[in-house]
Amino acid sequence: MTEPDDDLGPPVTPLEEYGPAGRKPAPGLHFVSTPIGAARDITLRGLDILREAEVLAAEDTRTLRHLMDIHGIPLAGRPLVAYHDHNGEAVRPRLLAALAEGKAVAYASEAGTPLVADPGFQLGRAAIAAGHRVFAAPGPSAVLAALTVSGLPSDRFLFAGFPPNTAQARRKWIAEFAQVPATLVFYESPKRVKEMLTDLASELGADREAVLCRELTKRFEEVRRGTLADLVAGCADAPIKGEIVVLVDRSRAPRFGPEDVEAALRDRLQRLSVKDAAAEVAEMLGLPRREVYQRALAMEKD
Repeated sequence: MTEPDDDLGPPVTPLEEYGPAGRKPAPGLHFVSTPIGAARDITLRGLDILREAEVLAAEDTRTLRHLMDIHGIPLAGRPLVAYHDHNGEAVRPRLLAALAEGKAVAYASEAGTPLVADPGFQLGRAAIAAGHRVFAAPGPSAVLAALTVSGLPSDRFLFAGFPPNTAQARRKWIAEFAQVPATLVFYESPKRVKEMLTDLASELGADREAVLCRELTKRFEEVRRGTLADLVAGCADAPIKGEIVVLVDRSRAPRFGPEDVEAALRDRLQRLSVKDAAAEVAEMLGLPRREVYQRALAMEKD
């Protein structure tokens, strides 16, 4: 049961009506997710916000105008402001001024969910710092779409974004993720994806399971699955074009050897019981508690 909130108005139902048949967007910054390929993937709520917001901002105004034209949404004299990495410092004050006037400002990424590898991050932080409300109209996301079709574990994942361009920096960067206990998700340019996959195989292990998704939701959508070694070989056989997401499974190899377990147990057995020492080490190293407890018992006997 939802408790009333004096600041936010009456409680809402799980599916609240929003849009022309319900209400206009509230004053504040509205981040609108846009399709990553198929124009029909935009949500009805996203269309409502684009139709009713008093100020529109977009990473690429041409892309947003095209999307609005497809869905029959007129600009109707409203300002449409380009906001991207190269002009953010100059344009942000204008959008913040509109928010200060109590207007509903909609920001749309070029494709996908704003703030995910997107310049909207600084805009959102600035709006929050100025005390304005920030809303999300959720929708398409290349990260989640790729994770959905990959077949890799989705219970825990880490979105790492784009790797560095140079080989040395890229390898060093990739190595930081080697022991992360989660599915790793990367973006990469088709110009560098073969080199990136080669470095992934080198730093994470050529036998690590991985998936390459290309042109998700578009006409030439493709999903390649296999080990990192398989994907590297596949690049030689069939060059890759288009928007790319690379996913890598978590490491299945043991992270710690027997000497690591014994060293950790030896330290804790000086101040803890066998049971407590085993529990602490098992938690720290991510190992089965029973296995560590048996080892602790053997060390006590020795």
